[in-house]
Amino acid sequence: MAEHTSSSITIEAAAADVMGVIADFARYPDWTGEVKEAEVLKTDGEGRAEQVRLVMDAGAIKDDQTLAYTWTGANEVSWTLVRSQMLRSLDGSYLLTPAGPGTTEVTYRLTVDVKIPMLGMIKRKAEKVIIDRALAGLKKRVESPTK
Repeated sequence: MAEHTSSSITIEAAAADVMGVIADFARYPDWTGEVKEAEVLKTDGEGRAEQVRLVMDAGAIKDDQTLAYTWTGANEVSWTLVRSQMLRSLDGSYLLTPAGPGTTEVTYRLTVDVKIPMLGMIKRKAEKVIIDRALAGLKKRVESPTK
């Protein structure tokens, strides 16, 4: 089994509010640095995204990818790669855990395999940067929505 990278952050908001931001793919370009476009391609019976196309620009790495999402209850979402120009695989998840009144701990797990050769140590560091940026952006967006 592939190694994964994970990190957690505490957000001053209820889990439902945090998940609302996570599930609002159309707004990802507003709060994530790397996502330039997001388009929901398919939804489930509850209106949640099942497939999303993301246009990414992370400096040296630019990608057009499609991810398949699985929603588990109200507090967990995971995704896996359907199609990508740069990646061989990508698996990730957000797990939201209530951490007191109006507070949620968000754990982000990510495993990425790129098509170009890369040392495992460098890959883990890149995953950590992606996770930390995403969690910081999510926290900022939830705690002080500007739009």
